[in-house]
Amino acid sequence: MDEFMRKFWTENGLHLSWAIALVAMLGSLYFSEVKGYLPCKLCWYQRILMYPQVFLIGIAAVRRQLDVYRYVLPMTILGACISTYHYLMEKTDWIPSNSFSCGMVPCDLEYINWFGFVTIPFLALTAFVLITIIHIALWRADRNRGMYSFR
Repeated sequence: MDEFMRKFWTENGLHLSWAIALVAMLGSLYFSEVKGYLPCKLCWYQRILMYPQVFLIGIAAVRRQLDVYRYVLPMTILGACISTYHYLMEKTDWIPSNSFSCGMVPCDLEYINWFGFVTIPFLALTAFVLITIIHIALWRADRNRGMYSFR
């Protein structure tokens, strides 16, 4: 990683990923609390993986701890997998909608469908992928900086 990109990610990556996590959390709260959309089980799992990141990344940004990727990446990768599964359940026939019991709210219910492809699981997937990309860049920047040295 060249010096310019390493400096960019180390100075801005935590704040950018915190802003993405915050917007994702506030967006999901808007859909459920303001619009009245009840979340299904898969939506709840995605929330469980996104909400703590607002606090983890926020604290890391204040303390300038680049190594928070160790905690963030497992959650974002798992969240992206769940969001992908959820989105495929909504938009394709690859995963039958009755293959996963979602309780009172069916997991293939599309509350929004902007531009024919943007649904709530797609928005969550976008946030998880963006945060993952940023934290992989932080991991690489930290590794190039001497991640294995004791601090």
